[in-house]
Amino acid sequence: MQEIRYIELFAGIGGFGLGLQQSLDKRGVKPSLVLASEIDVQASETFEMNFDYNPLSNVREIENLPPHDILFAGFPCQPFSYAGAKKGFAETRGTLFFEIMRLIDTSPPKLMILENVRGLITNDQGRTIHTIETEIRKRGYSFQLLVLNSANFGVPQNRVRTYMVCVKDRSDDEFVNLESNYGPPDSHTISSLGENFMKVGEILEDNPDSLYNCSTEFVEGVKMALGGDLSTIDGRRFIDYRGGHSIHSWEMGLKGKCSQHEIEFMNKFILQRRNKKFGTHRDGKMLSKEQISTFWTEGLDGILTSLVEKNYLKIVEGNRYKPVSGNYSFEVFKVLDKKSISITIVSSDCSKLGIYHNDRLRRITPREVARIQGFPDNFKLHKSDHKAYFQLGNAVSVPVVKKLCDLVLDNLLPKTD
Repeated sequence: MQEIRYIELFAGIGGFGLGLQQSLDKRGVKPSLVLASEIDVQASETFEMNFDYNPLSNVREIENLPPHDILFAGFPCQPFSYAGAKKGFAETRGTLFFEIMRLIDTSPPKLMILENVRGLITNDQGRTIHTIETEIRKRGYSFQLLVLNSANFGVPQNRVRTYMVCVKDRSDDEFVNLESNYGPPDSHTISSLGENFMKVGEILEDNPDSLYNCSTEFVEGVKMALGGDLSTIDGRRFIDYRGGHSIHSWEMGLKGKCSQHEIEFMNKFILQRRNKKFGTHRDGKMLSKEQISTFWTEGLDGILTSLVEKNYLKIVEGNRYKPVSGNYSFEVFKVLDKKSISITIVSSDCSKLGIYHNDRLRRITPREVARIQGFPDNFKLHKSDHKAYFQLGNAVSVPVVKKLCDLVLDNLLPKTD
């Protein structure tokens, strides 16, 4: 049987290798893992359970690469993330890209597929991606930069990532006809995906363990906020700093039941505090009583006193008011819409995504997160739910990797010597 040797750097739990394996299965070609590197102990445990190989190592300590055909690397994204400081190569972790270059100089593969966040493209006014492209091209590789949304590849997730497909001794126009596609701007605008996209409702477990249930107190609070009708909860956020399609702690009575007037006041307060006439602070301003009185006068003193006593508001800087809670004070911060796609799965908070399914309001399970990322049900997850959520949030979407491998193997690798 023909064999393709591959290396996975910054391997995580092995999403790249899994995508390659799925691509090669239909060709009767065997994937052969010759080296993998992952610095996280728990992620290495999950990798070993699935690939019978422990990748635990520091890429900086690898001296040479063995001969191989394909190299995958989802190098650390923190330096380029919109959520981070976006310091790029000025940050130590950003220089890990140059570790990849150092290693391929010891044994260049025929194909490299690299993955990162979409912020990589705009980081440092485009200088970061220009440096990456320059380093790759001067080693004799083509360079195709693609921004792809996982939702377009058969998983119900709005996940936009940057992929770099680099083929040794080939020109860019020899690659496949695949263009960048950012997909929908959010999980509510799904019409751009067409008729055949997968929805969250298709990947749910029928009856997961009760440990994923939201607490009785939380469920009762949600019922209070929604007038007893939980069927309207799909797509709702739980956050005290925003209006719109959100549920707030005061509507749920989490710190004490509020009167209808108090609820109406709080809902108006969080909207007005973002009004430009009160300033330009991104997350809303702290308002004085005088400022509040420009949009609410009825029983103002009593309402303010009551809401401070219940800890929905607090007084800061002597005479200004602000909400106490944010989205992380809730058991879940968003309930996914079963008829739509998920927001981006990230390691920091995917354990707090909710779902209302089979008359249960609960958190999504690690297996459901795995399905949202395109991992098959026979993929073994870490025994710790906390670790499983974290690892899956950091993983690459398997079907995207499979598609890229399909296209490259169909069009390029057969032409190589």
